[in-house]
Amino acid sequence: MIRRITASLLALAACAVAQAADLPTSLSQGGLVIAHADPGSKVTVGGKLVRVGEDGTFVFGAGRDEVGPLVVVIRSASGQSQTQRLFVTPREWPVERVEGVPAKTVNPPPEIAARIKREQALVTAARNRDDDREDFTHGFIWPVQGRISGRFGNQRIYNGDPKAPHSGMDIAVPQGTPVKAPAAGIVTFAAPDLYLTGGTILLDHGFGLTSNFLHLSRLDVKVGQRVTQGQVIGAAGMTGRATGPHVHWGFNWFGTRLDPLLLPGIAPP
Repeated sequence: MIRRITASLLALAACAVAQAADLPTSLSQGGLVIAHADPGSKVTVGGKLVRVGEDGTFVFGAGRDEVGPLVVVIRSASGQSQTQRLFVTPREWPVERVEGVPAKTVNPPPEIAARIKREQALVTAARNRDDDREDFTHGFIWPVQGRISGRFGNQRIYNGDPKAPHSGMDIAVPQGTPVKAPAAGIVTFAAPDLYLTGGTILLDHGFGLTSNFLHLSRLDVKVGQRVTQGQVIGAAGMTGRATGPHVHWGFNWFGTRLDPLLLPGIAPP
């Protein structure tokens, strides 16, 4: 009888550990976590419930200014609970000075500022989508190959005027370079001429993870279209607030901006 009780307790303990077996102990600012719990579990990160797939997959990220620790609580279908604190590793954020930007895009007049607000609200709404596709589980590829001309999180100063930190990664490539989907997904936003970002595409990879591509000279997809990894979705350009041809690749977990360089499968060239 004692042996059976001991064996049962050991089995329960092993189950509790397995719920968060692939959770890291820390992550970098701007980093993404893809982890697995027992199917049927409920997971909260920082007190907020996150989606758990039928296979137990769940995701979350740490924003640029996250200080942590992030508290992850996993409660299995049987009621067992495990709590893990993830420390957030701070990063240094250099200053990037961008000169030669049209003045009206740095400090737009009121009517243009209102247009920008309306356009950004549409993009924000598209990022709120949350479905059970797991396109992100197959890893990511570079949308284009080129020199990194702007890094995620760095403080931007346009024409000497400090602005918000850079929200993604800029890759300098010639005008018209084909831009490929870094992972499969569904196009949830596509517009050829936003004031700040010009040709803009938002690609949803599931579970609130989205890629956005800005300053495009051409859009080859439309809203609602499903694309595969590596499929051409548009062409590089310098539309909107840009001083040269490049691709801006941004990555989000809902409203939290993450660093594309930290995605699985992506490494500095």
